[in-house]
Amino acid sequence: MKIALGFKKMMTTPPSPPRRRRDFAAIAALLLLCATPLLAQHPDRPALNITGYNIDVELDSAAHHITAKTVVTFTAPGNAQDVSFGFHPALKVTQITDDGGKVLTGERLADGTIRVTPATPIAQAQVQHWTFQYEGILTGTEDGPIEGLKLAAIEEPITYLLYAARWFPTVGFMTDRFTAEMHIRVPQGMKVFASGAQGASHSVTLASGKPGDQFDFNWTKPGFPGTVIAGRYLGPYTAGPGNVKVYLTVAHQSFGNQFAQTAAKEFDFFSEDFGAPETPHLNVVEIPDDTLPAVWAPELAAILGSRVGDKSGVRLLANTIAHQWWGSEVSPKTLNDAWITNGMSRYGELMFLEDESGRSALQAALQDVAAGALAYDTIPLSSTGRLGPFTPEFQSMTLEKGAMIFHMLRGEVGDNAFLAILKGALSQYTDASITTDDFEKVADAQSQKELTPFFAQWVDGTGAPTFKNKYSVYRLGNNKGFRTIGDITQDLDLFNMPVDARVETDGKTVNQMIDVVGTDSQFVIDTFGRPRRIAIDPENWVLKSTPDLQVRIAILKGQQLVAQGDLVGALAQYQKALVANPQSSLASYRIGEVLFTQRNYQASVNAYRDALRGDDEPPWTEVWSHIQIGKIFDLTGQRDRAVNEYRLAVQTNDNTQGALNEARLYLQKPFKRPENQ
Repeated sequence: MKIALGFKKMMTTPPSPPRRRRDFAAIAALLLLCATPLLAQHPDRPALNITGYNIDVELDSAAHHITAKTVVTFTAPGNAQDVSFGFHPALKVTQITDDGGKVLTGERLADGTIRVTPATPIAQAQVQHWTFQYEGILTGTEDGPIEGLKLAAIEEPITYLLYAARWFPTVGFMTDRFTAEMHIRVPQGMKVFASGAQGASHSVTLASGKPGDQFDFNWTKPGFPGTVIAGRYLGPYTAGPGNVKVYLTVAHQSFGNQFAQTAAKEFDFFSEDFGAPETPHLNVVEIPDDTLPAVWAPELAAILGSRVGDKSGVRLLANTIAHQWWGSEVSPKTLNDAWITNGMSRYGELMFLEDESGRSALQAALQDVAAGALAYDTIPLSSTGRLGPFTPEFQSMTLEKGAMIFHMLRGEVGDNAFLAILKGALSQYTDASITTDDFEKVADAQSQKELTPFFAQWVDGTGAPTFKNKYSVYRLGNNKGFRTIGDITQDLDLFNMPVDARVETDGKTVNQMIDVVGTDSQFVIDTFGRPRRIAIDPENWVLKSTPDLQVRIAILKGQQLVAQGDLVGALAQYQKALVANPQSSLASYRIGEVLFTQRNYQASVNAYRDALRGDDEPPWTEVWSHIQIGKIFDLTGQRDRAVNEYRLAVQTNDNTQGALNEARLYLQKPFKRPENQ
């Protein structure tokens, strides 16, 4: 239905039925960051190019209302018959005018997209300035651009308008770079955070007649300054020179100083490894627990309040801050290139973990990253544009496989060349987009190596090798030691990569790089001591398929199915993990969780008991299995047995995710199941 977007109120399509929202605690496993495009790109089709915005907006947190006037500067393909913008379905456009003040005609599509007809055909590369006026209610319960995700809410004590919410007309999310000047009015006492130089706030009178404050921002570099967060915050909390500022609500103010120290340390770490950032300023802000786990924009990093005081929040914050370089300073040209920025932000998180906690912590973290990398490895990374960007498949591939590619690249070229590659890519493509081919050229130049086989295998290919080795040991004459002659076999015919082989002997351990090419590669290694064991890739520099990894993949898929509400499918994946490793404590624990949710208490207890009898990996399964068994005893009227389980939990002295605090709580009073569960 075509309508005039003039002084008449714009009609919309009938509202769709309410959509089930996902468990936001569980979705953290699926979406670490809002850092991927919303719509597949079509690089072969001339695209609308938005270069800048001037946004004037008033937010009424009491009425959950937004009123906005946005001037969009863009160019369009020559002789375009219509122009389309992504837009939040709950917002109502009251008028669109062009440069000459003519009211434009358009239509609202079912997905919220606005298709507008120009008053006259647009000439190729002709700069347009169209003004959108709109308003609406945003509580987060409305249908938004992405099903199941709450991306915009105007409320107390925190209001957030995420770039992903399309609260202003957009195209090419995270690929089409733009500037933004924003003038934001909010109720008095609220602080506002966005990107760019901020003028002094000043008092205004809101449309409601109530007193308010206006905050002005101006981000002048092409980027993604599209997120606004407003709230009643305490702070700033600072550490060091004070360029990194932390703002928290009253509920989490006790973590302010510690969190500021962590944020400053992470920002300094990345500044050293990646090079100077676009800007030395960064605001770290708390957001509610009902939205994405973390969000970034230029000069802005935000994470859930529940993660501020939790150990897992340290890594989540590192990932978010890393996007100041990988995402903000440099962005993907298309969805097919998103592995560069998503993957490097994820690997930046792991680099900080290694710096803080050592190589063993990195190795442990890489096990889960490798599982995510192979969980949905069915198409090449260079073809991810065909996937929905908020699907588990896209997230696993660009985040986890992307991170593993950077880890393997580091292993192949060495630490110094690796950091040179990162700094080279950032400096060469500052405030611009980058393609996979661009990144490969930088890597070749900085490492002085021909890396085409590497990128062909990991970006343009799928799968991972399963290494096997067979060898024979011969004694050399004249007391010269031993010679080991063997073969490394694996199942990828096009594989071509140097792989470390470690020979453990009675004396000195010997490491030698073997060029593994094709499915069968011979090697010869001389040692003085008699070889006792040969390990292929002992330091885990290569993404490879192993029985343990298959268990982790099945468990990961099960967790993602739980997040989507498919408990039957999740149980099938967990059972698959148990077939591969009957002693897997984690698989048994996850089965117990699902059965507990289904109120199948006896079967749930059995699963938790299996977890306690299993391989104790990860170790936290012990403390939490005791707590869960205790809860079941409380629910079935067996208080004495419940107390015993809580005591066993306390005796583990393992406070992972606040386990000891929870156990002590239920020692004082019995567990009761919440009414909505």
